[in-house]
Amino acid sequence: MFGGFDIFVIVLVLVVVVTIAMGVRTVPQGYAYTVERFGRYSRTLTPGLALIVPYIDQIGKKVNVMEQVLDIPSQEAFTRDNAAVTIDAVAFFQVLDAARASYEVADLNQALMVLTMTNIRTVVGSMDLDQLLSHRDEINERLLSVVDAAASPWGAKVTRVEIRDIIPPQDLAGAMARQMKAEREKRAAVLEAEGLRQAEILRAEGEKQAQILSAEGRREAAFRDAEARERLAEAEAKATGMVSDAITRGDLNAANFIVAEKYIDAIRSLATAPNQKVVIVPIEAAGLAGTLGGIAELTKSVFGGDGSAPALKATRSVPAVTKGAERS
Repeated sequence: MFGGFDIFVIVLVLVVVVTIAMGVRTVPQGYAYTVERFGRYSRTLTPGLALIVPYIDQIGKKVNVMEQVLDIPSQEAFTRDNAAVTIDAVAFFQVLDAARASYEVADLNQALMVLTMTNIRTVVGSMDLDQLLSHRDEINERLLSVVDAAASPWGAKVTRVEIRDIIPPQDLAGAMARQMKAEREKRAAVLEAEGLRQAEILRAEGEKQAQILSAEGRREAAFRDAEARERLAEAEAKATGMVSDAITRGDLNAANFIVAEKYIDAIRSLATAPNQKVVIVPIEAAGLAGTLGGIAELTKSVFGGDGSAPALKATRSVPAVTKGAERS
């Protein structure tokens, strides 16, 4: 059996072991423990192994210092133009000072949630419905600045406040849907009209270019016609000059050539006239033979031929009948 001294030693050992166990604390990563001495805040324990005074110090609050998500419940709020909307959000915060988060506010999460809901109603009430639906970034920035400033005395840092959903009333939603449909139909009509206008412009440009090209073609054709007439006139002038020189030298065959050429051209014009069916022209055979002879003599004189033109004699006049071709 154990004696009284043995029991004392055993009890003393147990007390020492318990005392040491009470003085040693392990703080996990992402948490901070507050230490209270006789019920009053003393210090904060950071992650890792820490020592406290047994029976005097005790762990007060175990505070999560990681970034946390706070779900803001949906609520109904009125815009500046008296439109009722249902809005909900989500907030992200992180505790920077465990002591202030533990002893400056009773329930940090509840305080942040109520603060965010109140400021959401304030921001929504200062904006119109259209502005509220189209400026979420502005709403988030305004909420973040206000809520973060209010949470700073509590040792918390609000990192983000995000509007999750904005639900307008059913009647306003239907009106907005009709408005959106009308706006899209208007845009479609404008785009269609713009397309037709562009097509007309392109068509007019094409016609303009075609007319320009046609005018340039006519101008080129007229230029070439004028050039051809100019060359023809030069040739005729040269031929006339040669005939004139021949007449000046006393060669009457040149005059006979001109008269014969005009005579044949006149007969051709009468024969090919569209309003004539039959043409009767009296021609003196001897005169015509003399004319042809003159042409031959003129040709020999111009080109330097040595042969003599055959003599043609006529004893009587013979009427010549030329029938024109039937034209449809």
